[in-house]
Amino acid sequence: MGWDPVQYFKFAGHRLRPALDLLARIPDMTPDHIVDLGCGPGNVTRFLQERWPEADILGIDSSPEMLEEGRAAIPAARFQTGDIATWKADRPADLIYSNAALHWLPDHRTLFPHLLSQLRPGGILAVQMPRNFGRPSHISVEQAARDGAWADRLRPMLKPAPTHEPGLYYDLLSGGAAGLDIWESDYIQALEGDNPVAEWTKGTWLRPFLAALDEPERSGFERAYRDRVAAAYPKQRDGKTLLPFLRLFIVAERAGG
Repeated sequence: MGWDPVQYFKFAGHRLRPALDLLARIPDMTPDHIVDLGCGPGNVTRFLQERWPEADILGIDSSPEMLEEGRAAIPAARFQTGDIATWKADRPADLIYSNAALHWLPDHRTLFPHLLSQLRPGGILAVQMPRNFGRPSHISVEQAARDGAWADRLRPMLKPAPTHEPGLYYDLLSGGAAGLDIWESDYIQALEGDNPVAEWTKGTWLRPFLAALDEPERSGFERAYRDRVAAAYPKQRDGKTLLPFLRLFIVAERAGG
């Protein structure tokens, strides 16, 4: 089960807002070479190109389905299939931008200093990551995975939360950064539809668990998850469902510029 751009874009406006908030915090600069790391379908690559139309922009992602969307939408940018966990720059980048991608990778203690090293001196690393792994939307994935006929297959997929407290990223980056801005925002998202939190998660964190199962276990597991999040996120009086969504932001300038 690959990435499904249609499922992902069901909540496109909510997913785009933090990406643009990150973009707005990048200082004025004139980059020649920009890397959109984990670019997905290019929905943010387009805004990078609009802000810096003269720059060479390279989008890297592991999903052919997503990259196909990006190539069709932004022909002026370049897109390559690649593993962002092992990515190395062909030449030092002026800006590495990564929106909602790096939380899929382990070992941030190694990853973040490595990414900073892929910049030229004075270059910018700009990152946004969800940090909701202790909330019902994500705890319910683990609970449903452990409780059913599918437990033996899904249990090996359960891992510790991939992201850390902001202070860890400060410690990882401050030694090599001339400037470092770290903050968190909790977006209170009003979602529409029947059990929209389950639909939200189905486009991201739930996806690999569903991909690991065949029918009828796949549908059984999804029902177990949906029942949990429907109870955890009841509808408001106007019929909408509130999903508080915590995101971590980092803007780091490599020292030596």
